[in-house]
Amino acid sequence: MKRLVILGGGYGGLRIIERVLTPDLPDNVSVTLVDRMPFHGLKTEYYALAAGTVPEADVRVPFPNDPRLTIKYGEVTQIQLEEQAVAFANGDLLEYDWLVIALGCEDRYHNIPGADQYTHSIQTLGATRKTYAAVNNVKPYGQITIVGGGLSGVEIASELRESRPDLNIRLLDRGENILSPFPRKLQNYASQWFMEHDVQLISKASVNRVEQGVVYNHDQPLDSDVIVWTAGIQANRIVREMPVEQDAAGRTVLNQYHQIPTHPNVYVVGDCAALPFAPSAQLAEFQGEQIALILNKDIKNEDYPACLPEIKLKGTLGSLGKKEGFGIMGKVSLVGQMPRVMKSGVLWMYKRHLG
Repeated sequence: MKRLVILGGGYGGLRIIERVLTPDLPDNVSVTLVDRMPFHGLKTEYYALAAGTVPEADVRVPFPNDPRLTIKYGEVTQIQLEEQAVAFANGDLLEYDWLVIALGCEDRYHNIPGADQYTHSIQTLGATRKTYAAVNNVKPYGQITIVGGGLSGVEIASELRESRPDLNIRLLDRGENILSPFPRKLQNYASQWFMEHDVQLISKASVNRVEQGVVYNHDQPLDSDVIVWTAGIQANRIVREMPVEQDAAGRTVLNQYHQIPTHPNVYVVGDCAALPFAPSAQLAEFQGEQIALILNKDIKNEDYPACLPEIKLKGTLGSLGKKEGFGIMGKVSLVGQMPRVMKSGVLWMYKRHLG
C-alpha cells in the first residue's frame, strides 16, 4: 500500500484532496489528512469571528466525506525527511511515501520584545477565540490597538468598529499608508473610511517593544486594553526547523513542481512555500491544483509535463465592515459596495464547494 499524507486541512490541502480523490485513484493508495481540528477553518474570515460579527459556525467547513480518506487528528512536532515519517506530540509516528506540507503560517514578531507575549492573534482558530474574548470583554470607551495595516489589520479594525462603536480603536502601520501593497486609490478609500468612522490611523510607526497593556511606538507608550498583532507572518515552526533551503520568512524553496529538491516526494503548499506572490488562500488553491496534477502523475508512475501552467491570480477582495469593501480584479481597482458583495459571494460559493 502506497501512503499519501497531507499535513493541514486548509485551502491548499483540501484542494489537493479534492483533486486526488478521483474515480481513477488506484486501490493501492491510501490518503490520510492530518489536522488539529475536525473541520476546515476559514482563516480569511477569522477577523470577523474576533470582532464578534459572526458565530464560529460560520467559519467552519466540513472535511470531505470519502471512504478512501482517513483523517488523523493530532499535533505535529517534527517532519523526519530522511525517515519519511511525521512525529506527533503523543509519540505517534506516521510514515509516508508522498507527503504534502500544508501547515500554514504563524505570526512574525520581528524580534520585538514582548510582542509574542502581550499581543493577541488571529492566525489560528484557538488564538482567534481568545482574541474574541479579550476584545469583547473590554468595557465601553476602552482602547484597542491593532499593529499592522495590511489586509488583516484593516479588516479586523473596520469589523470591530461596526461591532463595538463604543470603543476607541487605533491602527498602527510602519508605512506611509495602510494597505501598502494595494493601489493608491484603495489606500485612500480605506483611509477615508477609517477617518469617517473615527478610527485613529498612525503611519510611519515603529513598534520597538510591547508590555502588558502598552505598545511603544518610537519609544512613546500607547496604553491599550487589548493589542492585536497583524504585522507579518512566517512559515510554521515545523517547516522552519526542517534542514532545507528557506527564504527570509522560513518558507521552503521548491523546484518547478512544488517539491523539495532534495526530497522530491515531499510537496509544500500555501504559506509554507517560497513563491513569488504574497501568501493568500487563492494562491494556495492554485498551487494545490498543480500539486494534485503532479501527484496523480506520481501515483500512476507517469511522466511529468515539461512545465506547469503559469499561476495567474484573479485578484484580491477585502472588507470594510459588512457593507463596504475594496479589491483588485485584474488591473481594475474596485471600492464601495460591489467588492463587498463579491467577497460575500465568493465565500458563499466556497462553503458549498462551488469555487
